[in-house]
Amino acid sequence: MKKGNEYAVVGREIQKWFGEGEARVHALRGVDLEIRMGELAMLVGPSGCRKTTVLSVIAGLLDMNGGELTVLGETPAQMSAQERILFRRRNLGFVFQQYNLLPALTAAENVAVPLLAGGWNRIDAVAEATRLLAQLGMEDRASSLPALLSGGQQQRVALARALVHKPRLVVCDEPTSALDAATGHTVMELLSEVAVRPDRAVIVVTHDSRVFEFADTIAHMDDGRIETVETGAARAQQIAAQATQARELYA
Repeated sequence: MKKGNEYAVVGREIQKWFGEGEARVHALRGVDLEIRMGELAMLVGPSGCRKTTVLSVIAGLLDMNGGELTVLGETPAQMSAQERILFRRRNLGFVFQQYNLLPALTAAENVAVPLLAGGWNRIDAVAEATRLLAQLGMEDRASSLPALLSGGQQQRVALARALVHKPRLVVCDEPTSALDAATGHTVMELLSEVAVRPDRAVIVVTHDSRVFEFADTIAHMDDGRIETVETGAARAQQIAAQATQARELYA
């Protein structure tokens, strides 16, 4: 993937805790992170290592308690609450574990919401949403309500909603967790198409080793810190080698 010269995210010694005094729980313990434009970066690690907390701080959904953070050249800590909302609306796309689809809207209408918020007329917004759903194999479910969709189908609707307004930064929390291998591969290919552009970036939190091959970089987290960073190609080769060893062992 062609990387841009600019950084999408730069974090230095990011601290985050919850509670005060003896009840204080340290979530992030000095996270350092650099993600370039044109890059698909993954955050991996065991459950409870605070990957989602990092994602939420980057997205401006959680305030940090210490450190420095710039996102797309801006400093969220210096923004007012309203400025953060406008910044997210214009620049970020979100895919979280909870799909947060609006139950009274069809799949296409759910996907169209960011466009409507950005001033598009309804007909054009729904048409663009339907086009994107077709890329995800959902053309026959564009008129369905969320209650009639499977978990994997709802995940794809949530992904389309995150991408439809062409955000400069897409943040995803386990985007392939509810998908089979083939559909997960399709989702990651679409995310890769977004990240390959030098003016955009994607951050994915995942436990799914099947998709490591799509990463430019993989940051390994543990206990609220990023321990190591490696290239996605190196990790994919390691997984392939482990799979080969396992087959030979049990042959």
